[in-house]
Amino acid sequence: MPISSLEQQGAPVATRRSQRTGTRKQRGNGFLLPALLFIAFMTVYPLAYNIWLAVHGTDIGNLLRGSSPFVGFDNFRTLADDQAFRHALLISLVFTAGALFLQFTLGFALALFFSQPFPGNRTLRALLLLGWLLPIVVSANVWRWLLDGSYGLFNAFLLATGLIDRPAFWLTDQHAALTAVILANAWVGVPFNMVLLLAGLQGISPSLYEAAMIDGAGMWERFRFITLPQVRAVALTVLLLSFVYTFKVFDLIFVLTQGGPVDATTTLPVYTYQLTFTSFAFSKGAAAATVLLLISLSLSGLYVWTIRREEAS
Repeated sequence: MPISSLEQQGAPVATRRSQRTGTRKQRGNGFLLPALLFIAFMTVYPLAYNIWLAVHGTDIGNLLRGSSPFVGFDNFRTLADDQAFRHALLISLVFTAGALFLQFTLGFALALFFSQPFPGNRTLRALLLLGWLLPIVVSANVWRWLLDGSYGLFNAFLLATGLIDRPAFWLTDQHAALTAVILANAWVGVPFNMVLLLAGLQGISPSLYEAAMIDGAGMWERFRFITLPQVRAVALTVLLLSFVYTFKVFDLIFVLTQGGPVDATTTLPVYTYQLTFTSFAFSKGAAAATVLLLISLSLSGLYVWTIRREEAS
């Protein structure tokens, strides 16, 4: 048979295969359509409406009238001049830095501990994960009971050991409330840090430690020159993700203190909630939420850039 005849017979076969492939892709896109519509309705539309509110003057009065004048960046300028906004931003940074320090250091210590084999390792590790798996509202209520000034278990322990001579009201004391919410958030975040850092530690080849021991390296030298460099990429990822998650914490703080006492725990998310649902300053609250979103997006972009840089190197 001539080659040209073979090519003519093969052409319809290739065409049919291409048509079947296109049909399968169309069916796959059809299955994706409900999920895309759900994402658009639950994420894209609220985000777009929030940005629209941020550049319009909307309060409880003109919202009912249906008239919201365009004001541009006036809401953001008002926020920049608002002492309460600057205070909330400062409290957010202090809260995030304190919680991040505790989460990472304790998580790293636990990861090093669980990287060594011992009886009951997996069981104990699973128990520690409960703090992360529990709903935030449940964890917050547990900590509210523990830190209660009248019958809290934390006060009972400190009184029994003689560390304090009278009950302390941790959640209503202006100087202690921020420390209390930092401890509560650290307890929630430590298991997350531990799991990721433990995965990084388990990825280090044991031959590196064996070679270092043969060369006479001690425990500190092995930790400094092998563990830290090998786990650096994972540690940076954990720090960036934890920063994003901690900076936008709302539910834990709201259940524990509602931003009090005297705005001692009013972080940026709590401040945004108060503006929108207490003062009904919808546009100003949307502008504050946009600032919060931009900070989170900037850190997320830094995270993606860091990951790509680590993969390229």
